Order: sequence, then C-alpha cells, then structure tokens
Amino acid sequence: MAEDEDRSDLWGDAWSRPEPPAEEPVRSRPQWEPGASEPRRSERGRGYASRHSRRVAQLGGRDAHLTFEPPEEYRPDNVAENRRGSQRRGASGRREQPQEQKREPKPAQARQPKPAPKRDPRREPIWPPKREPKPARPDRVRPERLQRDAARALAPRGTVVGYHRGRRLGSPLAIAGLILLALAIALAWWLLTRPAALALTSSPADAVVSVAGHGKATGGLSIENLDPGTLSVTVARAGFETSTVDVEVTRGRRVEQTIALRPLPFTLKFTTRPAGATVKVTSEGGVLTGTTPCSIVTSAGQVTLSISHNGSNTFKQSLFVDSERTLDVLLDPQGQLVHALGSLTTKGAPKGVSVTPDGREAWATILNGPPAIQIYDLKKMRATAGINIGKYGAVEVIFNRDGTLAYASQMETAKVFEIDTATRKVLRSFNTESAWTKVIALSPDEKTLYAANWSGNDVSIIDLVSGQLKERIPTAKTPRGLWPTADGRYLYVAGFDRGDLQRIDLKSGSVKTLFTSGGAMRHLVADEQTGRLYCSDMNKDIVWVCDMKTLKVTKFCKTDEKPNTIELSPDGQILFISNRGENNPKSYYIPGYEWGTILLISTSTGKPLDAIVGGNQCTALDVSADGHTLVFSDFLDDRLRVYSVPSYQALANGNGGRYAAHFADLKKSKP
Repeated sequence: MAEDEDRSDLWGDAWSRPEPPAEEPVRSRPQWEPGASEPRRSERGRGYASRHSRRVAQLGGRDAHLTFEPPEEYRPDNVAENRRGSQRRGASGRREQPQEQKREPKPAQARQPKPAPKRDPRREPIWPPKREPKPARPDRVRPERLQRDAARALAPRGTVVGYHRGRRLGSPLAIAGLILLALAIALAWWLLTRPAALALTSSPADAVVSVAGHGKATGGLSIENLDPGTLSVTVARAGFETSTVDVEVTRGRRVEQTIALRPLPFTLKFTTRPAGATVKVTSEGGVLTGTTPCSIVTSAGQVTLSISHNGSNTFKQSLFVDSERTLDVLLDPQGQLVHALGSLTTKGAPKGVSVTPDGREAWATILNGPPAIQIYDLKKMRATAGINIGKYGAVEVIFNRDGTLAYASQMETAKVFEIDTATRKVLRSFNTESAWTKVIALSPDEKTLYAANWSGNDVSIIDLVSGQLKERIPTAKTPRGLWPTADGRYLYVAGFDRGDLQRIDLKSGSVKTLFTSGGAMRHLVADEQTGRLYCSDMNKDIVWVCDMKTLKVTKFCKTDEKPNTIELSPDGQILFISNRGENNPKSYYIPGYEWGTILLISTSTGKPLDAIVGGNQCTALDVSADGHTLVFSDFLDDRLRVYSVPSYQALANGNGGRYAAHFADLKKSKP
C-alpha cells in the first residue's frame, strides 16, 4: 500500500530510536532483545533460525505489526561466538569492533533517573507493613553479568524493516457467514410468526363458496390472517350437489384448493320450426343426439347445441344447463344474415315492446291484459315478471335514459302510468284528459311527457315535475307517431287518418302541416345527426323521409304490406321495419293470407340488407342500445321473437341476405 510505504521511511536508522508519525502516534510494546538467553516461546523445542522479529504496536488506535531485523553480530547464530569472545576479553575489558560495521556505534546516552513521586503517608496502606528491599551485595555480582549488561547498553537496537496495518474487521468469509446466519434467523422467525391463509375456488366457476365464520363469495374466496386449525367450507350452486369439506390450515402456509361439484342430470326438450331437425348436445361427457321433437337427458354444466335441417342455416348456441328446459328453436332459412335466438310466448296481443337501456330485459305491452306488461329476461329467454295497471292492458311502453323509470299508456282510461323498473311498482298515473291515448314520448330533458290521443285528435303535454297536465294541442285526425326534437323546440306528429305529417312549435303552440300522403302515417323515428325524420305509411306501403332543416318530404323506400313500427340502429345506418302483411278480408283481428315480415334497409343507400319472414301480423319492434339484439312481436300469435343482428359491414357485404328469396315465403295456403 502507498500508505505503508510512506510509514516505512520513519525507521531508517538502526542506531537511533525512531519517532512515530505525528498523525498516528506509536505506542510500542516489549521488543525482542538480541542478547536474551531465553528463546521465544514459538522457538522452544527447536534450534535457533535466522529470522526477523515481529512485534505489535498501536498506531492511531489500530494494531501495527512491526518487523525488526537485528544487526549481524547479534543475530541468534552469532550470539554464542560473541559470548566466547567476551569471556576472552574479560580481563582487559576491551571489545573488538565488528568488521562488517561500516559506521561507529554511538554510545548509549545515560538516562537520568526519574524523581520518585512524593508519597502521602496518609494514603499508604497500613497492612501488610511495607518491607524495605535489601541492598545488593557488590561481592555477589558476577563479572560476566556486569559485562553482559554493559554490552546490552552499548548494543544497537534492531532495525525496523517493515510494518503493515492490521484490519479492523474479520475476514470476508466470516462476515458473510454472520450475515447468512442473521438472514436465516430472520427467515425462520418470519415463517414461524406468519399467519395462515386460504384460497378457495369452485367448479363451476359461479358456485357460491362459504366458510363458516368468514363470509361467502361467488366463484372463489380468499381469506388472510387465519389462525391454524380446521375450517368448514361449503360450496353450492343450482343444478349441482352441495359439497361440504373440512380444510386444514397451518401457520405460515397458504392453502389453495379447488372444490368441484357433482352435476345433476336434467332433461332438455326440443321443438323446431320446421320440425325434423337433428339436435346434437355436446358436453364434457360426450355428444348426445336426437330428432325434433325430442327430449335429451344431460348433466348440469356448459353444453353446446347444434340444430340442423335441410334448407335452413345451422343453429348453434352455448347453454348452461342447471334445470329442466324446453327450447323452441326457429331455424333461419338459408342465406338469412340475422340469426334467430328464440321466441317467447306472451299473453294476448303484444302491441308494443321496448328493450331496457342495459339490454337485459324486454318489456312487452299486452293489449288484452292484464297483465298490462310482461317482462322477459333476454339472456335466459324466459318471462320473469308481470305488471298490472288496472283492469285493462297497455299500448306502448318507453324508458328514461338511465332505465330507472318506465312509462306505459292505456287506451281505455286515457292515462299514462309511471313505473319503478327495480320494484315493478306503479309510482304515479297521469290523466291526459283526452281519449284513447296511444303513443308517448319524453322531452330531451325528461321533464315533460307527450301523449298522442288517438280518438281525442290532440296531444297532451304533462309536466313530470308537478305531475299536472300543462295543455292539450289539437292535431291532425287520429294522431299516432311522435318525435320531439333534440333541441326541445319542436314536436313532430304523424296523422293516421289522412297521412299527415305535422310539426308543433312547443314555444308558441302553433301547428304546421308539412306533408299529406293520403295514406296512413303511423310511426316516426329520426336521426338527429343527419337531420332526417323517417315516417312509416301503413296505407301506401312506403317509408317517407323528411329533411328537418328544409322540411322537404320524399320517398325513402318501398316496404312489404302494412308497415307498422320502425326503428333505427344506434349508429343510424340500419332502418328496421315491421310489416303486418295483408289483412284478412273479414277483419284484421284474425290472421290473413300473408305472413308478416321484418325488413332491414340501409339508410345511406335505401337498399335492403336482409329480410325475416315472421308470423301473423308483425307489429311491435325494438333494437337494443348496442344494436346487437332485435325483438319484434307476432301480434296475432301472442309471441315475441328475438334475433341477433350482425354488424352493418356484414350486412352490407351479404348481397341483400334473404330479401329477394323472402317473397316466395310470404303467401299462405290458408289463414
């Protein structure tokens, strides 16, 4: 080290007593003397060897290992010869100078004895009494000892030939060992004091897992900071055997366990239209087959259905079986782009339908109620509830934007009912003070309700804040369709009697007739982004379009017989049209000689995208907020049909779907 090399210069003279560095004072320890007759402890039992002598001194509070090299004549192998020479010269008292010494040795300085410290007699110990040392007798001192002592006084001291500083700490291996030992102790302490933990999962994944005293959860349950012991775990789900097991948890460990439930057997009943279709039910246990109508027994759990028939698209659906099920599947004709999800049986005459904003339910108004409203779960495809609003049925139902409130109209009482969608309870009823109320609509701020009164020939405006009727505005005869503009300034009205299209200025109350087709205007729907208002004309079999800026009305597209309800997709690219079909000559209350249809028309080109042949008098129609689900009613068949709608691009690339082929399926041999 550079630092060691600097300190080696401090002891260059073998004949002088070196002074230690000022910054690191040296506190020397007993040094080796060349004339000592007694060998060092490390050299006992073996002969003397010519070697350096090492001693330890303190430099700056740290051990320094000093190496001393004695002069040649005082090295251990020359001591005996020197002693013999001293005896021969004892009489004369003279001493020869060593030949190898190049410079004269300096005589040792006589040291002045230090004065004895003054003693206080009062501090002297009383016992034991102090004995005075006996004076030495000169006659007993041997001459050889006197000569040896004189030689020692005059002899030069050993030369410091090197030193190195001692380490403060131990070796790296020892330090690493201590660190590893500390880590091992810490790890052992952590493991021994760590609480237990439990992580449970279930199969099927939606089963309810519960642990006594620690709560429950669906699909899985994780519990931390548990005391060691045995826990009782219960897993349950409809369609499976409930399982209860004991789970052992130990300190410092996380126990992970999956509990699988045993499925129960259930019967699935299948009917199809047309009949004679091949059914395949695929599950973990294998593939089961049948021909409709048929019944198939399968285990609870996830299954895949495949139903095929000549001339029809293959129907495929994933289904979770947890109870007995009856499936009535309407097979799509080959080439149809929209896909039938199923049908729902209703009470008499489903006049209107609306899908909730979240897309989970469909609310159907039953004209021949009660119940006035039937509610269906669109995922499970089953009825879940019914709502009564008196002894009559309902005509139309709508929702507010967040889906918390529903409004239903009733013709016989000319009232509108406000319903809490969560509790299914009627909150308020509003009297239109007119006659035969049908279509209803909400203002953009949802503070005003508009009601078209079919026999009253007017529109009632109701303040929803106060619940009071504000005014009634006369309109064209038999008003039906309504559309309040997004800016809240105007209300468009469709007149059924002569095919009038009117606009009401809501600020002044003035009414302006924009167009008269001579037919029967029924339903209105608008795209506020493009400023286009669409009107279905039930008598002319046409959909008209009105430019809401210029108020010019033109023909948009031709339809099938008796267009009823129309609806736009959320992106405004598809217009859905329900068509009742030709009426029975005797009465439109009974099935006619033609099936009803649903048409899908491109709003950008006016060309057909696809067509569905429905049942008797397709009437009610609505599309979910995401545009993927279509629900419409077969009015005289007491049935709702549910379809899945592909993307606009898929429809546009489908070459019109079944539009061209559907005409051959419209006519019936008998009503």
